[in-house]
Amino acid sequence: MTTLLATPGGWPRILLARAAGAADPADLAAASADGAFAGLRIAIEELGPESTVAAIEESGLRGRGGAGYPTGAKWRACASTDAPRRFVVVNGYGADPAVFIDQVLMERDPYAVLEGAAIAAYAVGATEIVIAIRAEYTEAVRRMEAAVRAAEAAGFLGVDVMGSRTDLIVTIRTVQGAYMLGEETVLLNALEGRRGQPEQRPPHPAERGLFGHPTVVQNVATLAAVPWILVKGPQAFNAIGAPDAPGTVLVQVSGATNNGIAEVPTGTTLNEILILAGGAARGQSIKAVLVGGPSGGLLPPDALDTPYDFGPLRDAGAHVGSGSIVVADQRTCIVDLARLLTAFCADEACGKTIPCRIGTRRIAEIGDRLTTGRPRPADLTLLTDLSHDVVASALCDHERLTTLPFTSAMRYFRSELDEHILRSSCPAGVCRPIAVAGPAAAH
Repeated sequence: MTTLLATPGGWPRILLARAAGAADPADLAAASADGAFAGLRIAIEELGPESTVAAIEESGLRGRGGAGYPTGAKWRACASTDAPRRFVVVNGYGADPAVFIDQVLMERDPYAVLEGAAIAAYAVGATEIVIAIRAEYTEAVRRMEAAVRAAEAAGFLGVDVMGSRTDLIVTIRTVQGAYMLGEETVLLNALEGRRGQPEQRPPHPAERGLFGHPTVVQNVATLAAVPWILVKGPQAFNAIGAPDAPGTVLVQVSGATNNGIAEVPTGTTLNEILILAGGAARGQSIKAVLVGGPSGGLLPPDALDTPYDFGPLRDAGAHVGSGSIVVADQRTCIVDLARLLTAFCADEACGKTIPCRIGTRRIAEIGDRLTTGRPRPADLTLLTDLSHDVVASALCDHERLTTLPFTSAMRYFRSELDEHILRSSCPAGVCRPIAVAGPAAAH
């Protein structure tokens, strides 16, 4: 079971408020006694759809799935699109293979996710909720299914919810596929039984999504914050964390440190987060921190004062992504790590566009040359040019972000790349490349 890291007593608990306490997370009576579905009742009995959307807009909540798009704006676009049918799709796929944030949230507090989805559906006028869960998350599927049955029996979901004449029909869909399923249009295509590839936007899913109907697609952590906002008020949420992205986020720390998941206010520095996990493993020092998952950025120790927030991380050469923070110690070769990450992203690319299908593969091939003693003098220039071209012509964020491991490595760890290119040596002793002498070195 994934460990929940202890946080200071004064830090707010929004997403994990009930996650550590209940013996049976699917026990509706216990969850209700602890506030479950109070937010849905406020939405239906006090606010109404329009004011519910306005409350989410006022709160400043941004999507916790990585992109950080304003949630209220997405709901407003869906609600204002003229259509006879609307959907809410809950993205619980958890695309990053080493991150379990979505899984833990669904397993430990399924009602927070369900209530947030129900509020979203009520606010935008949707009657159908589709919860997409990674097929391997069997326990999460079991608990979400049990929670749906209990909520329907209690009148919180199903037909005529709370006597409001509103129907909220929930379907749980297990999905299985590639890393790309984390992207919302890819997920929608998969739910329709189509090939998992991204779509050109606009139109956005909020205007034309699942089966061509307006659809709100939200990550489970985004929806889990919604009930708290309605109960405590949007101003209370807006007062927490970073001004431009208020609230809390879930992060998973792993690598050369104590592994676990923590709920932290946005704007908490990377160093403060690493302190929660105990810093670097005993006897080692931090060499780099990978922030954002396989397509994240590699940041050096002197960048650990960067706030965990969408804008500052982007400026530093990383991103929020899956919520992953991986600590690498001095035994790590940055070039080899960047190569491994880029190769994974290239393998997982859907191949719909040329930058995705060819550009990311060429970047991975440069990494192969650098780590096997076959560098070319112009490889860093080629890396820079290729990365620029891929970002400039990409269809989706997967392509854009795939360039980050190497661009951040060139920004912060240039000397280590130079060692591989100029001397065919690996300072960390990981690659052990063999220098190639003579004319062959230029090929």
